[in-house]
Amino acid sequence: MKKQTIIALAFFVSTFSFAQKKELKMAEKAIKASNFSEAKAALTQVESLIGSMDEKTKTKFNYLKGVALFANGAGNNDDVEKSLKSINKIKGAYGKEIKALKQNMVNSFLKKGNDAYEAKDYNRASSNFERVYNMNKKDTVYLYYAAASAVTVKDYPRALKFYGKLKKLGYTGIETKYYAVNKKTKKKEAFPNKQLRNVSVKAKSHIKPTEEKTDSKKAEIVKNVALIYQNEGENEKAIAAYKDARAESPDDVALLLNEANLYYKIGNTKEFKRLLEKATEMDPKNPDLQYNLGVTAADSKDIEAAKKYYAKAIELDPNYVNAYINSAALILNDDSALMEEMNSLGSSKADDKRYDELRSQRQVIRKNAIPLLEKALSIDDKNESAATTLMNIYSALGETDKYIALKAKME
Repeated sequence: MKKQTIIALAFFVSTFSFAQKKELKMAEKAIKASNFSEAKAALTQVESLIGSMDEKTKTKFNYLKGVALFANGAGNNDDVEKSLKSINKIKGAYGKEIKALKQNMVNSFLKKGNDAYEAKDYNRASSNFERVYNMNKKDTVYLYYAAASAVTVKDYPRALKFYGKLKKLGYTGIETKYYAVNKKTKKKEAFPNKQLRNVSVKAKSHIKPTEEKTDSKKAEIVKNVALIYQNEGENEKAIAAYKDARAESPDDVALLLNEANLYYKIGNTKEFKRLLEKATEMDPKNPDLQYNLGVTAADSKDIEAAKKYYAKAIELDPNYVNAYINSAALILNDDSALMEEMNSLGSSKADDKRYDELRSQRQVIRKNAIPLLEKALSIDDKNESAATTLMNIYSALGETDKYIALKAKME
């Protein structure tokens, strides 16, 4: 009786083995015919038996599953991930086949990534560039492309993850570009690699071979990290990231201004002003920096300093409309103070005298503001702020003709 049981069991196991081999052969045949859906169906039939497979059969199953799911680049995202997992389980077998399959995958992911990027489908581009990197961790440039694509669609958590990896890897993005001058056109041409450039020079179609290093992307990466943190409202992390970025690129004025603006946003005007002053030292001929320092000084009630900064902005750029308008506003601030005092006066003889004095002072102040506002309008004749203020001054000074003319022009 025992003998019969053993024989029956052996027959049962051999039946399993036969079924496995049959389905694997069907899958293999379907793959050769590029019928990947049929191959997947055959593999699904045998997958439940994987626990009883020997190592050789299991290896073959994983290889065929990887090929079928990838479907020569036609597999969906989920299938591609499963395909990669399947072939990564294989150790020491199908070496040439797996190498060729992985290269096919890389080429497919790269094409999909580039096509998606050109079509402005940045989510899909980012996913495919990430896959290229995962297939070969030496291709760090594709991790950079994955991060940049994620930033474009404001997928900041994903971008931060990639930028964090790049930072740990010490990625700089510096590349060597190869050039030579075309003898016919006399123009400098770029080559994809040194070998092709040298072949062209040797063939005497090109002369004057040169090599150039591209700029490092390290500062750009830490700057993007800072901007992401700032956008997400994580100001402390953003400040720390800006300091890292400026350590990488100390001469980047735009970077310094980004940090300054963050301090302004969180209400730290002292640090904002300090960084702006540093920026003006680095870029003394930048009128925007002088103007912004003027705004900061005005906010801090340092009127004389504000006047100097606005005057410097106008000196550097005689057409700086807002500098003229803000300069006029500083002058008219005194007018408001005088008006308050006039409204507080009584009806005594002394008060009447003081009232006349203040009114004369107000007229002088208003007249001093007129040239600045007229200059602003001569540069930008549609500037409503300058026009409205100027019309009010004309009206207050009794210059009716000028008031009517300006009003008609604005209307």
